[in-house]
Amino acid sequence: MKVEFDIASDQIDGARDYQEDAYMVNQLGEADNGEVSSLIIMADGMGGHAAGNVASNMVVATFNKTFQAKFPTPEIAETLTDALNRSNDQIRASVKETPALRGMGCTMVTAYLQDNKLYWVSVGDSHLYLIRDRELIKQNADHSYGAYLDMMKEQGMEIDEQAGMSRNMLMSAMTGEEISSIDVSDNPVKLRPGDRVIVASDGLDTLGAGAIIQYSSWSATAKECVYALLKAVEDANKINQDNTTLIVIDVKERESRHEPEQAQEVTPPPEEPVSRVADVQIPEEPPEPRSYKWLVWLVILGLLGGGGFFAWQQGIIDDAMQKGTELVESTAQTIEAELEAEPEPEPVAEPEPVAEPEPELVAEPEPEPEPEPEPEPVYVDRADAFRDRLKSGGRGPMMIKVPAGAFRMGGASSIVAPDEVPRHEVNVASFMVSVYEVTFAEYNRFAAATGRRQPKSNGWDVKTHPVIDVSWDDALAYTKWLSKETGMRYRLLSESEWEYVARAGTTSSFWWGTKPGVGNAHCFDCKSDYSTSKPAKIGTYKPNAFGIYDTAGNVYEWVHDCYHRNYNDAPNDGSVWEGGDCDVRVVRGGAYRSPANSMRVENREKFKSGKGQYNVGIRVARDL
Repeated sequence: MKVEFDIASDQIDGARDYQEDAYMVNQLGEADNGEVSSLIIMADGMGGHAAGNVASNMVVATFNKTFQAKFPTPEIAETLTDALNRSNDQIRASVKETPALRGMGCTMVTAYLQDNKLYWVSVGDSHLYLIRDRELIKQNADHSYGAYLDMMKEQGMEIDEQAGMSRNMLMSAMTGEEISSIDVSDNPVKLRPGDRVIVASDGLDTLGAGAIIQYSSWSATAKECVYALLKAVEDANKINQDNTTLIVIDVKERESRHEPEQAQEVTPPPEEPVSRVADVQIPEEPPEPRSYKWLVWLVILGLLGGGGFFAWQQGIIDDAMQKGTELVESTAQTIEAELEAEPEPEPVAEPEPVAEPEPELVAEPEPEPEPEPEPEPVYVDRADAFRDRLKSGGRGPMMIKVPAGAFRMGGASSIVAPDEVPRHEVNVASFMVSVYEVTFAEYNRFAAATGRRQPKSNGWDVKTHPVIDVSWDDALAYTKWLSKETGMRYRLLSESEWEYVARAGTTSSFWWGTKPGVGNAHCFDCKSDYSTSKPAKIGTYKPNAFGIYDTAGNVYEWVHDCYHRNYNDAPNDGSVWEGGDCDVRVVRGGAYRSPANSMRVENREKFKSGKGQYNVGIRVARDL
């Protein structure tokens, strides 16, 4: 069974003044045998040194360049280890050339995915998690002092904590010196469709395992999971919150494309992922004086600190090493000035802050609440709203005319989402659009007439709830049926038309402002009074300036366009953008079980065109 990966990433600064994490997501493409490979590198600069960001960027660039030079290779573990060591050597060379950089360093975790196999290499206290069947499984080792104490305790050996050493002190890091312990996967973990892999810096430790599982289960896509977890970290409002980088990889089954049938190969059952704690090698009887050398080095690292960040958002940089060298030289001058101006502080072991206990979150879906009074939907009453008459009887969806206009489509920065840029000017001609999302009752009339499956309404009022669990193919067929029934040309909106309608003349990420606010729409953290276990009735929340309801939240809406990884060469006339990956189609607008950030007008998600989703519905357009 071949798989493919849906990858999303983002980061926050936390309480730090600048970003010290660096990361790179590199989709390496498809091999001759059809296997898809991806390389995810995340380095966390050590916050106690002014050049922690230099170290993290240098490591990411060097690791990527070294690994790709040997790709593809059957010696994966060896190649990962070699790339890590060469990255550490680059730090050593930079420190030798610029002594003011001495002491800079970072931790690192790299995940390499080759079809259904997950490999990794890591140093430090960052995380590689696998979420499977609502269980959070840590894959890589934790090289912090606290993890070492926990490991020894599990093995029945109680060790008293050394005075002046905190649990977050690192026992292994990349500083240009010899690395005391490297965690590398000699045998890969076998991935399954439905698995979710998380690569994260230690800032994610703000959330407990139960919270990570819960927010993940609420998120239908990798991008939604990134939004939800980072927002939860921000909402925790922890004092001195470290910056946090998060990369989420969803493993999906890939449909075979014209592949000849082959004899099925008998393989042993895949190994189950094993929970990892730490693999720091501690000899039973300490050899020579080296046995306590790590302790001295550990105290130094502890004084430097274990955090770090500076975002290097997703990209492949041909001259990465040259830029890294320039960054080192410029930063070194600043550091030398700081060292001359400020005396060396006396090493004082800071007491470990006592974390407030987190409430345990139950990792099961929220039960259906007792029947609650639902807000009454407000239906539009405008002279220009109309419903076309159907030949078979009844009327179609309520439609309204959208004026022609121009707008700037997309987001401002690729750091938020690489598929939302570049921002570009689009001119949209006037057309008709449905005031509400299509309801179960409206769709079921079509399904009954054409012999199509009627989606389950789950006991909801079919006249007032938006239809869900319909594929893009179903949605397109519905518009063609409407065209035959009315004699007018109905269709799905193009992606640019959808964003134009959702913005309704505004330039902010939400039509009502720059923030999600409270009670403006229906999503799982919108803080409204409506249950997040199901969509709201159409028209429950206020319409935008065009008089259109639920463009934000409630259910995602299919648009016609194939998915493209960015807006390079996108049309500027409001037309449908074909080409790209047409096995998947774009959905827009966020949903009732999705985080508020997914409702941003710039946000794009994608799903397989032939499969319905519990949170995706339909909005239709009609030509004048």
